[in-house]
Amino acid sequence: MANTTPPWIDQIPEGDFISTEPSYETGIYFDLFRTDEAEGMKYYFFDPSEHGFPKKKNFPLLIFLHGGSNALVGELCINYTGAEYYASPDYQKTLGGAYILVPIANEYKLEGGGYAGSWDESYTDPVMKLIDAFIGKHTDGVGVKFLLGNSAGARFTFALATHAPDKFDVLVPVGTDAIPDDDVMDELERNGVTLFFADGLRDEIVSHEKIEARRPRMERMKNCFIYTPEWVRNADKGIASINFGFEMGQHCLMNGVQSNLMFLDGTPMDPRLPGGMTGWIAEELKRRESDK
Repeated sequence: MANTTPPWIDQIPEGDFISTEPSYETGIYFDLFRTDEAEGMKYYFFDPSEHGFPKKKNFPLLIFLHGGSNALVGELCINYTGAEYYASPDYQKTLGGAYILVPIANEYKLEGGGYAGSWDESYTDPVMKLIDAFIGKHTDGVGVKFLLGNSAGARFTFALATHAPDKFDVLVPVGTDAIPDDDVMDELERNGVTLFFADGLRDEIVSHEKIEARRPRMERMKNCFIYTPEWVRNADKGIASINFGFEMGQHCLMNGVQSNLMFLDGTPMDPRLPGGMTGWIAEELKRRESDK
């Protein structure tokens, strides 16, 4: 569907421009992923030992949870969930090699339009078992576990962490206001969980007021990074606009994460992240290694 004029067009700064496409090519790394099934669900995965890295037992594992309806687009889901470019040689080099796992929800189309079967609490146990099945079948063991979620996948990121607060090391929810209550946050902190929370201030779908109400508790976490840009931008520095029947460009911050939170000219989208998202992940891995 062609993009229509965004409802916030009259609010953008003078001299700025709208960008309607991510600044990367989709699909060029799909052939680096393989597929398998577990617990009645399909999943895609990337094995760094098949792409230039020596096999070892402590590669980090990046688990990406897709947004609503993304299971219906086939392998495009690898891109939509934010995972594709994390398999690229440049990103993998910065990370020192990392497994990537993309579980796929059993979504289906409804007669008359719409869809069902997206992430909800009924998936909690099956997804936990799927992760274990992948690790047991396709690895010799993994190190730090990162759980990254986009939109509905971000909400499910928190749901999984609430269910199993000691099973994941780093949470990266992108585009959700479903932040757990203090008891859950306390438990996550006791388990040494790091939080990287990201959402645009002008997100068209989630409530920024709800996020702000929970911001103080997130900020009190020992290890927490909050990225809430006033404008979500593509790597060409344009303000992001996507229209799938309604405007959602400011909701789709995962496109920026897939761009490594870096602009095409090599400057970071946030000055606190000089190495972009992969640089932050690499630093988190170093911190955890030094804390052992």
